Amino acid sequence: MRDFQMPGRSAVYAANGMCATSHPLAAGAAIDVLKAGGNAMDAAIAGAVLLGFCEPQMTGLGGDCFVLFKPAGSEDIHAINGSGRAPKGLSAAELRAQGLTAMPLYAPEAVTIPGAVDAFCRLSADWGRIGLADTLAPAIHYAEKGVPVAPRVAKDWAEAAHLLQGRARETLLKDGKALTLGQIFCAPGQAEVLRRIAKEGRAGSYEGEVAQDMVASLNALGGTHSLEDFATTSSEYVSPVSGPYKGVDLFEHPPNGQGATAILMLKILSQFDIAAMDPFGAERAHIEAEATKLAYDARNRFIADPDQTTRLAHMLSPDTAAKLAALIDPKRAMAAAAPLTEAVHKDTIYITVVDKDRMAVSLIYSIYHSFGACLASDKFGINFQNRGAGFTLQEGHPNEAAGGKRPMHTIIPAMIAEQGRVTMPFGVMGGAYQPCGHARFISNMVDFGMDPQSAMDAPRSFSGINGMEVERGYSEKVRADLAALGHDVITPVVPLGGSQAIKLHADGLLEGASDPRKDGCALGY
Repeated sequence: MRDFQMPGRSAVYAANGMCATSHPLAAGAAIDVLKAGGNAMDAAIAGAVLLGFCEPQMTGLGGDCFVLFKPAGSEDIHAINGSGRAPKGLSAAELRAQGLTAMPLYAPEAVTIPGAVDAFCRLSADWGRIGLADTLAPAIHYAEKGVPVAPRVAKDWAEAAHLLQGRARETLLKDGKALTLGQIFCAPGQAEVLRRIAKEGRAGSYEGEVAQDMVASLNALGGTHSLEDFATTSSEYVSPVSGPYKGVDLFEHPPNGQGATAILMLKILSQFDIAAMDPFGAERAHIEAEATKLAYDARNRFIADPDQTTRLAHMLSPDTAAKLAALIDPKRAMAAAAPLTEAVHKDTIYITVVDKDRMAVSLIYSIYHSFGACLASDKFGINFQNRGAGFTLQEGHPNEAAGGKRPMHTIIPAMIAEQGRVTMPFGVMGGAYQPCGHARFISNMVDFGMDPQSAMDAPRSFSGINGMEVERGYSEKVRADLAALGHDVITPVVPLGGSQAIKLHADGLLEGASDPRKDGCALGY
């Protein structure tokens, strides 16, 4: 139990249903859906779509999603890939001929077709209970009436406002400036899109006037997108990947997501006696940093569109982890195993819901960078993602940009199972940090006996392309010790990720945890 004389937050306990996510309005909407007779899938979709207006810098109707879920009465974990593909006209060779060596970030070439709405429609039809009209009603209400800007959202908005271009400046700025704390953000054009989706299903977004608006807007900017690209977009049910760590099994979304990276990291860490280390000391942070470098190098080599990911079994084999662990020097930091090829970002939303029948949903939904490509459609103001920045322009690479391909994604929902029983849906936001965040969250609980909320509250570090980011929660001595080991220690500009989790206790109790690095909360009833 936490020290109530120290800053912190309590876990949330409930018996019927629970939602944990990064904004209180979305958590409240999800609980309202549960109370009205919806199940966890209905509630997760309702909360996720609403988050596009609570946190428009993080996600929206122009984005992608990945979902893991456990149906009521079953311990089987299902997955759906709601990521869109590059327009068929995208060509890495043409971009290289223009002199580019990496995908542009804020340009139509980076805009992939949004896949989340198709996935939400499919999941609602296949696994929901109340239908799209009732599921989308909270988001329609708030898109039209407005959402007060929350503290973390205001901070992010101010930092990214200068990147917004064209129509996005009109829809996402007020008098040419970022919205500030407490100001009301409305998106009436997107409310109309949601009404059409509620009535027509996926056709309300991928066909007709809404699709025409997105295609015409992108084409006017120089994009190669076509109505056919939108009409043929389809989510796919896939099989999760998994791996063990000291008695728990971690389930992740398969490629083109980077979930396998978290599994590999834990397999590398299992070669060391992490539990004997100081949980907030330099030794543990160093070993984790070195494991991160090696696991992310493997990710950059192997993970791509599912049709191009040919060495997943090799990446997840215990032998690979053992060989990589042997490269770690406990006394010295290695140079980066390889330059990280994907663009760094910190922008994603995550929501998890468990209902009274113990259906559990783990859903992550993103537009990639802050405000995505920083471009929006002319009529309805749909903010485009820049997931195409996850491609590489390296010729012959599995993740080389090409029309019709899905890029490598950083967003990864997760679940933990113990002895065949699903015990926790969880997620850690934060772009490139996510696999490291998954590994640390699990290690905090398994190696050090922390409860989920304490495991989230604990300080974080991450060895990325900018150096070793060490949050201010670490002591100055630890920072100095890490520098002495050869790490380029820096303080991160923004907190390392955010996280949400719901623990399903064996006696039926639900325990919700929500990261203080975000504005959100866990709510139950």
